[in-house]
Amino acid sequence: MAIACRYPGRHNDGVREKTHLRIVGGSLRGRKLSCLVEPGMRPTPYRVREALFNILGNAVPGRPFFDLFSGTGAVGMEALSRSAGSVEFIERDPRLASEILRHLQTFGVSDRAQVLRADVYRWAERWRPPAEPVTLFLGPPFPDFEHRRDDLSHAVAELQHKAAAGSVLVLQSEKTFDPGALPDAPKWEERLYGRNRLSIWVKEE
Repeated sequence: MAIACRYPGRHNDGVREKTHLRIVGGSLRGRKLSCLVEPGMRPTPYRVREALFNILGNAVPGRPFFDLFSGTGAVGMEALSRSAGSVEFIERDPRLASEILRHLQTFGVSDRAQVLRADVYRWAERWRPPAEPVTLFLGPPFPDFEHRRDDLSHAVAELQHKAAAGSVLVLQSEKTFDPGALPDAPKWEERLYGRNRLSIWVKEE
């Protein structure tokens, strides 16, 4: 996300606004993505995205990266820009999935990425992870933390169980979310940025 757009959980009728999102760091720094913002979509603040990749550091270059609930796909684009080994985008909305693919082709990085149209909750159940450590970023629609809490908890637990040792999982939520509800709650590290919370979990060796 240069300021990546995420779903609030449902579409509202209304006029879409076109926004240009800038990639912040790495080889694609300064490149722009276009985003048709639905009414109710919430842009992720610039400093949250920048902080995310500062936190991840060496957990990006050369590793498989998974951008779950991709939205515009800008988080995954940032990962590609910062030398991720590969990036898989999971996005159920066909329009957004097509836009991600278009940007990948425009930026010349489609050979290192895959766009999968799927519901993340179902995808997590079927996921067959690589044997190497991976980095997973989850930016669920904020209403899911209330209305699909069990589904979200189950998906997180599946990813934790399946990922190889050394893998990193990051969950973006509103600051009002209680991380004590997450699986393996004591091992999550919390960072707050305004109304946003980043919860980071590392699978021990």
